[in-house]
Amino acid sequence: MSATRQRAEGFIAVPGGRVCWESVGAGPALLLLHGGPGAPSDYLTPLQALADDGYRVVRYDQLGSRRSDQPDDTSLWQVPRFVAEVEAVRQALGLGRIHLLGQSWGAFLALEYALHHGDALRSLTLASGAASTAECLAGMHRWREALPDDMQAALANCEAAGDYEHPAYLAAMDELYRRHLCRVWPFPDVLADSMANMAMPVYTTMWGPAEFTCTGNLLTWDRSGRLDEIAVPTLITVGRYDEVDPACAATLHRGIRGSRLELFEESSHSAHLEEPERYLAVLRDFLDGVEAADGGRWPA
Repeated sequence: MSATRQRAEGFIAVPGGRVCWESVGAGPALLLLHGGPGAPSDYLTPLQALADDGYRVVRYDQLGSRRSDQPDDTSLWQVPRFVAEVEAVRQALGLGRIHLLGQSWGAFLALEYALHHGDALRSLTLASGAASTAECLAGMHRWREALPDDMQAALANCEAAGDYEHPAYLAAMDELYRRHLCRVWPFPDVLADSMANMAMPVYTTMWGPAEFTCTGNLLTWDRSGRLDEIAVPTLITVGRYDEVDPACAATLHRGIRGSRLELFEESSHSAHLEEPERYLAVLRDFLDGVEAADGGRWPA
């Protein structure tokens, strides 16, 4: 990290409470949206390296997550409120037209934001995302079917009993995580730390009791019929072994006109941690290309 890199942090009022943010660098803004839902943004900090390339990289913990307020009101954990939260952050920090990157659930949110606030975007990066939860779950099911028979049985039996803490269930989930969440073992510290600080009320309300089991309010989320409305330069990234199957990235790529798809052959759901040098190079090339085509119109 550059010793001269500009840095600032603080809190912003958003619908339902305050969120904690951090900004590094100066220049066109790259706003990062973390996954989960409910994972803190720490695991995205390696992307702050782009501050050394002339970008202002901003991350924040979404409401309910780690350093942000954690209100005891599950009615807040709805997609429209999170979209309003992103817009509140953009306006409060005076970011103007932004490059927006969402990873995992953050990619769902970034897609939703683009459909509501496309004029606020310079570009869109969808990392390990999908256009619908149904397609996402179908891919997850295929990965489950590749497990040994005893692990498949443990998952099915424990889910039927609602026993998500059974040792056999946890062992099967650990194997899925090692195959499809992050193939670097042990997990990088930033990822392990984020996983250890997951905001479970947000996660269980929106997703469910476990990563490969969705019972929350995202179950019926589907924007696959609206992808042709996205009219900003879009980068789609996915790992070969991603828990959000590469078929989901292909759907995004087909639906978003002129989008760019990058497959990371040695990665799963955390390509920016599994192949960090290549990931940064791809993202830097994409952002620089958008800036050049945009005529250097920063600030906007």
